[in-house]
Amino acid sequence: MFSLSELENDALIEIFNIGVGQAAASMSAIVNEAVHMSVPSVSFINRAEAARLLDGKSAEPAGAICGVSQHYEGAFSTEAILMFPEDKSLEIVRLMVGEAVSQKELTEMEQEAMCEIGNIILNSCVGTLANIFQRELQGSLPQYHVGTSDEILIASGSQPDTVVLMLHIDFLLEKHQIHGYVAFVLDISALHDLKEQINLYIARAMGQA
Repeated sequence: MFSLSELENDALIEIFNIGVGQAAASMSAIVNEAVHMSVPSVSFINRAEAARLLDGKSAEPAGAICGVSQHYEGAFSTEAILMFPEDKSLEIVRLMVGEAVSQKELTEMEQEAMCEIGNIILNSCVGTLANIFQRELQGSLPQYHVGTSDEILIASGSQPDTVVLMLHIDFLLEKHQIHGYVAFVLDISALHDLKEQINLYIARAMGQA
């Protein structure tokens, strides 16, 4: 399985924390509540392991996962997917639209609201990568998915042994604590491109480039 050195791993977490910090500021403006987001860990695992990890974190039976995906091309090619247990996605949408909205209206608004959240978070993560790597990454429009974790990962076009870069994201709000995941589906070429870009970033940070 693909892996990074401790220095490379720390650099990648640092980069993603910059990205989710920007996303948190945008989310705070939407929900009118302070939002703190962090990426405490990243891991490289295959699609089957990623699905098991997601199922294990869901409070619901396997099958209640909400995902928003976007495809990116440029410095490297990847499918990025933001995922929450479905009950948590409704909780976030409720924060966005307020308590006055009925459950029926809330469910109807879920897809549009989650696509907006996905667009904010995924573009913040990917935009930070692009800025730090000094390379361009262009994204598609967000796509909304509901299904089992494996179904959502399969929808990304990945094979069972495809390497998935999993970001564990903590969302801390004043009255809520929500855990989500961002998965980047990467082929071998994209993995090596990513590793090369991380090392160029480390070299620049250490004044060696």
